[in-house]
Amino acid sequence: MITEADKNGSVEPRISGPIADQYDCIVMGAGPGGGSTAAILAQQGWKTLLVEREAVPRFHVGESLMPETYWTFERLGVLEEFKRIAFTKKCGVQFVSSDGKESRPFVFAEADSRPSAETWHVERADLDCLLFDTAAKNGADCRDMTRVLDVQLSDDGLHQIQVQQPCGEKKSVLAKVVVDATGQQSLIPTRLGIRKIDPNLKKAAIWGYFDNAKRNAPGEAEVTCILHTDDKAAWFWYIPLRDGRVSVGVVGDNDYMLKGGQSPTEKFDMLRRHCPGLVHRLENATEVSPLRVAKEFSYTTTQRAGRGWVLVGDAYGFIDPVYSSGVYLALLSGERAADAIDAGLRAGDLSGEALSNWTESFDQGVVWIRKLVHAFYCNEFSFGAFMKAHPEHGQNLTDLLVGKVFAGDPGRIFKDMDPWIEKSKQMAKEGIPMDTASDSDIAIA
Repeated sequence: MITEADKNGSVEPRISGPIADQYDCIVMGAGPGGGSTAAILAQQGWKTLLVEREAVPRFHVGESLMPETYWTFERLGVLEEFKRIAFTKKCGVQFVSSDGKESRPFVFAEADSRPSAETWHVERADLDCLLFDTAAKNGADCRDMTRVLDVQLSDDGLHQIQVQQPCGEKKSVLAKVVVDATGQQSLIPTRLGIRKIDPNLKKAAIWGYFDNAKRNAPGEAEVTCILHTDDKAAWFWYIPLRDGRVSVGVVGDNDYMLKGGQSPTEKFDMLRRHCPGLVHRLENATEVSPLRVAKEFSYTTTQRAGRGWVLVGDAYGFIDPVYSSGVYLALLSGERAADAIDAGLRAGDLSGEALSNWTESFDQGVVWIRKLVHAFYCNEFSFGAFMKAHPEHGQNLTDLLVGKVFAGDPGRIFKDMDPWIEKSKQMAKEGIPMDTASDSDIAIA
């Protein structure tokens, strides 16, 4: 976990010593996808190298978790560590409309009695470090401050990865399987030209951390808040963390956020003044970190695996931060990829077909989260009005928001939502209000 040396800016690698010449699997990138993949493969007895170019722990955005992350954490055996670290418990989601009207907090446990109904707001440095250390405890050779310089994929033999170690020395390492978990850097997709930006979700985010921002009263459930600006041109996330800090970020179209002559700080400050639900929350707050920027982060890949290689986490694809699906999908892709690699190594079949045998069902679940994101960004559409007309979809919407998208019939809500969205667009063109209900009127059963 994060030590005082880490907090004070130590740049010493967590593990030193020579890297072996050959491994069963090399995992590039130690985020949730890479950490879970390496931990499970090492647990199964495979010689695994996990490399991360930055010092661990390292900063990363993505603090709000979907409840369904619980099951991968349970498999990795880290739930007790969550209690020890005392991450802030996340009990639900609250939506705040463009006029500042707040929905009743959507508390997961009211619709889900399973232990996974309560999740967490996490500091990603701590979470990723926990997964890195868990992989090491399971037997993986885990190296931070180790940069991948080159990836040479072989059509019929061992792959060769050239890395630069913390001391500056370069080394070529061989592996039967290479896992790309390099996040938005996405080494293999970039090299193969298989990364595809979602043209309808070309967004940018500006975010930072605040002290003395408004928190719920002691004993009240903490939730992730999603708040629209007054013109619905952008939205803010508001995530309460430990030690009184709050992560606050704003998301909008890439050009709107980053062009027009304003600096990111000027844009952030302007938008926070135009977010009625945010004004009073940050009234006495102090910004305690530099603002950061990410852009055009919604994309997918047209190929997920090949002979002896597979993508996981954000290298596989990323949708949008609005429903906090990123860490969940990264963890789950890492878990499923690890199982496919384990089976492939045992069977001597490392074909692309064998290593991607989980991706079709994975994509079938992800599509419903993606559709829900597109609905959120349709300004003519109101979730409140839709749920008022179709309360029978309450449980279905609950399942989508907690991440239960891989079993049953999670897409049934869209049989009514899709035509409703199209009707909303048409009526907006004609200047006819669809309904007086707003998104803050959502009451999910």
